[in-house]
Amino acid sequence: MMVMIPMTEKIEHVDYLILGAGIAGLRAAIELAGAAHVLVLTKGEIYESSTEHAQGGIAAALAEDDEVRLHLQDTLQAGDGLCREEAVKVLVEQGPHEIRKLIDWGMEFDREGTKLAFTREAAHSRSRVLHAHGDSTGAQILRALIVKVKTLPSVEIRPHTFATDLLLDGDRVAGVNYIDTKTSRLRSIEADGVVLATGGMGQVYKETTNPDVACGDGVAIAYRAGAILSDLEFVQFHPTALYAKGAPHFLLSEALRGEGGILRNIDLHRFMPHYNEAGELAPRDVVSRSIVMEMRKTGSDFVYLDLTGLEEKHVKNRFPTIYSTCLQYGLDITTDLLPVRPAAHYAMGGVATDLNGNTSMEGLYAAGEVAATGVHGANRLASNSLLEGLVYGARAGASARRHSHHQHSKAGSSEPAASAAKARPGVKGHSSASGTDIAQVVTDLREILWDKVGIIRDQAGLARAVHKLEEISMEDPIPLERQWHEARNMLTVARLIASSALARRESRGAHYRTDIPFKDESTPPRHSYVSKGSAVSFSQDLPAGFGGKSAVTHK
Repeated sequence: MMVMIPMTEKIEHVDYLILGAGIAGLRAAIELAGAAHVLVLTKGEIYESSTEHAQGGIAAALAEDDEVRLHLQDTLQAGDGLCREEAVKVLVEQGPHEIRKLIDWGMEFDREGTKLAFTREAAHSRSRVLHAHGDSTGAQILRALIVKVKTLPSVEIRPHTFATDLLLDGDRVAGVNYIDTKTSRLRSIEADGVVLATGGMGQVYKETTNPDVACGDGVAIAYRAGAILSDLEFVQFHPTALYAKGAPHFLLSEALRGEGGILRNIDLHRFMPHYNEAGELAPRDVVSRSIVMEMRKTGSDFVYLDLTGLEEKHVKNRFPTIYSTCLQYGLDITTDLLPVRPAAHYAMGGVATDLNGNTSMEGLYAAGEVAATGVHGANRLASNSLLEGLVYGARAGASARRHSHHQHSKAGSSEPAASAAKARPGVKGHSSASGTDIAQVVTDLREILWDKVGIIRDQAGLARAVHKLEEISMEDPIPLERQWHEARNMLTVARLIASSALARRESRGAHYRTDIPFKDESTPPRHSYVSKGSAVSFSQDLPAGFGGKSAVTHK
């Protein structure tokens, strides 16, 4: 039968709207707080975000033997030639200042005596990674930010609110349609500025360390509205996710290798020095590919992470969450070899932004994993993601405040971004989709991406993935069903990742093709760009007239 789309409630208005309550969203909210009414929408619980699950730490040049220039150099090197140098400079120069603000707001990092404690992770030339409660850094930062936000009366956090589409007033983003999942109502809300801070898209892969909420929602709704996206082919796979019977793909922090853990194959031979001189501390893309190659060579589904050579008390104190979680699955990390394999972990690409979080659309800003600032290039340096959320969350908030549009009408002028195009690609308009159909769509796209657009790729596999993803169809929407909208977003994002990967005819960072196992040296490194109705293109620079603002060169 035909699905009847319910009428929305009376349109609400706020000054600023933030989608996502992770580190980037909350930092933007703090920046926007004051006389303005700031509303933060999050589709799950307040603490349900990738920030909550971030174990390893947050990188900043604060140690006595460290320098901002070294952090810059390490980030550029890990990014394999594709980092936007101006963006990285902003990150590493403003990072220490943002860390001090966090501490002022009550964040308690681990210390050695009175001094901050630092650890080293892969591809860092210095020990510069701060941590809290051993391996619960993200969770502790999130708690500190929430405590700070609760002191700001102009900021409201509204959980269980799922944004389905952006609202447009002409070419300007003017708010969102969202499902209030507690009341089962479809609502609309207008705002003078909308900040996307929705996190990542790891759930489009069959195996991922990401929480269930990481479905690429922000990227998908921005794409449908007309925003320019960038570098979606660069998906980082964390080398060491737990691979034990009955266990989730629990992330075993890179800091375990930073503290001295080593990787062994199924025959117990240490193999990383054969692939890279940095061994276990090589960049993540190198370690992940090496593990896959070693598994293929030995005919195994996993390798081992070995911490048995480390001091037992130190391991338990440094990694209490990992220790207790592994014990639940019968593994003592101080005495047992831990079965691990790579899993999708982080998206380097996303909604293209300039240095201030401005997207290509007026009124729309983005920060955190949903954004493509150019900071991470082709391969993110470990523990730079939380720092990016802080630094660029603040900058996106400041930019939204500067460019607010109070002169625009506050009621009745907006309509859903997708309302003028009900026949979306791959969406049929004749009957409602069942829960079973939705589950099958998600299962199919996850398997296609994992098998064909994973750690090691090639032309034939990528072309097959693009074709198979286009064949997947979804039927009429179930307006109040969050799962349907998530599946639609995941299908959109999966198609964009696959088409971007097929278009990039080189190997660089996390994008590795066996048919072209080298970088394209015929031109300077170029970023990929894609938007609704346009094919994937490549350029060093942001597109001309980006968002009506001056284009900023990518170095």
